[in-house]
Amino acid sequence: MLEQGNFLFNSPFLPCVFFWFFLFPVVASQIPLGSKLSVEENNLWVSPRGDFAIGFVNRSDQPYQYSVGIRFNSKSIPVPKQTVVWVAGADVTVGNKSYFQLSQNGELVLVDSSRGVTVWTSSTSELAVVSALLRDDGNLFLLNRKQEVVWQSFDNPSDTLLPGQNLPVHKTLRAASRNSVSSYYSLYMNASGQLQLKWESDVIYWSSYWSRGNPSSSNLGAVLTSGGVLQLVDHNQEPVWSVFGEDHNDSVNFRLLKLDIDGNLRMYSWVEATASWRSVWQAVENQCNVFATCGEHGICVFNASGSPECQCPFKTTSSPSSKCFALNCESNYSMDTYEHTFLYGIYPPNESITITSLQQCKELCIQDPSCAAATFTNDGTAQCRMKTSPYFSGHQNPSLSSISFVKKCSDPIAVNPHAFRSSPAQSPVKRSHGLCISCLIGAASGTFVLFAVVQIGIGYFIYRRGYQILRKAALAYPGWNSKGLMMLPFTEIKDITGNFKHQIGPGMYRGELPNHQPVAVKDLENAIEERKFRAVVSKIGSIHHKNLVRLDGYCFELGHRYLVYEYVKNGSVDKYIEDDELSQRLTWKRRVDICITVARAICYLHTGCREFISHGNLKCSNVVLDKNYEPKVSEFGLGTAHLEASYGGEKDVEDFGKMVLILITGRPEVKDAWEWIYEEWIQRRPEGVVDKRLDDGVDLKELERLLRIAFWCLQTNEHMRPSMGEVVKVLEGTLTVDPPPPPFSHRLSEEESLESGSKPPSPEEP
Repeated sequence: MLEQGNFLFNSPFLPCVFFWFFLFPVVASQIPLGSKLSVEENNLWVSPRGDFAIGFVNRSDQPYQYSVGIRFNSKSIPVPKQTVVWVAGADVTVGNKSYFQLSQNGELVLVDSSRGVTVWTSSTSELAVVSALLRDDGNLFLLNRKQEVVWQSFDNPSDTLLPGQNLPVHKTLRAASRNSVSSYYSLYMNASGQLQLKWESDVIYWSSYWSRGNPSSSNLGAVLTSGGVLQLVDHNQEPVWSVFGEDHNDSVNFRLLKLDIDGNLRMYSWVEATASWRSVWQAVENQCNVFATCGEHGICVFNASGSPECQCPFKTTSSPSSKCFALNCESNYSMDTYEHTFLYGIYPPNESITITSLQQCKELCIQDPSCAAATFTNDGTAQCRMKTSPYFSGHQNPSLSSISFVKKCSDPIAVNPHAFRSSPAQSPVKRSHGLCISCLIGAASGTFVLFAVVQIGIGYFIYRRGYQILRKAALAYPGWNSKGLMMLPFTEIKDITGNFKHQIGPGMYRGELPNHQPVAVKDLENAIEERKFRAVVSKIGSIHHKNLVRLDGYCFELGHRYLVYEYVKNGSVDKYIEDDELSQRLTWKRRVDICITVARAICYLHTGCREFISHGNLKCSNVVLDKNYEPKVSEFGLGTAHLEASYGGEKDVEDFGKMVLILITGRPEVKDAWEWIYEEWIQRRPEGVVDKRLDDGVDLKELERLLRIAFWCLQTNEHMRPSMGEVVKVLEGTLTVDPPPPPFSHRLSEEESLESGSKPPSPEEP
């Protein structure tokens, strides 16, 4: 159940305050170079008045996984309520032998000693830092010899703004995550100078609006005042938009603005009388209006106490481990109707919208095999919103006029053998007098023989005259397995591909179903035993993600193994790399987007599925582009059918690093190419490796980030390679990454790294 207003204490970091140890705080005006915090020593750096402290916190949902954060430390706030306001590296976590240090070269570094790598750094080694200072407003400073601030935590927010902290246009608040993957919820300022809450990159569910002119967004910043007001201020610090907490201008010692784990933005005040944090303002008043509040777990409704909770009124399976919506029908569908209910797709979030009537909306969905649900709205225009993915959510409220339809199975129920059994008292047996038993037997026998002859004749007629009709019908309405996949015979595979006429890649053919839906058919030439093949199909057929190519069906017959995928219009990335004319369409922005999107897709395979799935063969030819040049990863999970497959994620990480370098350079994989790219980078000539066919527009900061993470992915020592979750965070800019060592030779062993406590050398440290 959701508990509105209490999400501050449901963050993954907040239960951990019980693990903030009663330690030996280092109280000093400044923190000198070399100062160190470690998990084992349980020590803290504390602000002068003791209002804030920084140290390690244990994530209770992941034992032995620690983060470094700044938290409230005032004696007026009980330990369980001393919430975390800043975390180094967002969701990054380290083991129980790790440390956080202000190094001698002036960098804050978070070192995971269990892997011997630096997972986060302030990147301030060239700024002549001589000390650090944690202030009583919660801001961590790095100071140079002139006592000037050269870095501060206020400029690198995680999910919280404190009074006086500014959120400019190029910064983002990202909600804490429930798992190892970065949260989809974020707060940012758009090009028009509006604060917006969004899910992923394209779903905006709240915006700030103001009408005092249209100042440039580059001159604006969001600020929480000590009086409890959230403002957008211009370059003169004049407010152009404001919202007020319920207790604004009251005497409150501590306030904060937090993007909670549930995707809502809230302002909190510390109430001394009740010793608790109180929500005094929230951006989205109705929590059910926050996109994907219930995820894949149904719809958001309000219970009797007025609190929002997630319910599943349309669950179609009885298994407690199944998703809220899990359609698994043996025959036909019917539609359940839910009034005052609005549904929307999550993966993907977009949906097809048709102008039609209520009844026609229902019929359109039930006739479309890909439609899982539909919502009819009539707010001036009658619209039917059809969802073609089983991943949908929504909300229900008596004030909503929308009506939703959800598919359910309409399989016939077996006749109850007891339904027509009567007791002797109710139906006494009546004896018949003068009944001709032999006449009955003769009549029954004759009827049976006549019926059998007629049936055989009809069957023979259908066999002889209707064979082609039945074949077409079988193809139009193929068999479906328990995962909703088409099961096609080899003869139909030949039909839909035109006898394999249109080859679009190695072992890949374009085809078309009778309903004119294009498909791509993959020929698995290597023989795979039936048990393994069906296991692989079952596994990848249950995976749905907007950046993974959908598996629609398969063929398994003696000597034939085919997979039927959705058809993606613009083909694979490798043909754009190899062709000089097509390469012009892969702009720098598109290449960066491909890297980020593929990383998210592989991260989903590794951590978002019910069980770990390795792609096993990630390369440019297995990344395809749709009509809008949005990338999708194909042919994932097939390696598990072969004995030589790698079941770990290390190979996927290495293959991803190679793919990034190919996209940057425009060169196919060559034996010595990676060494040359690394040499150019180490000599501070990264722009020299960029594909010469690219026009202007290369972002050097993005280039540096891509090269660094690619070299880390290509480390010879597999234990030094990052996880795909860490790769995603680096590419999204929520996690910084150290300069990598040469990826083509072994570095210190893990044991040597643990003993020395060393971190990867920077380019200046050959």
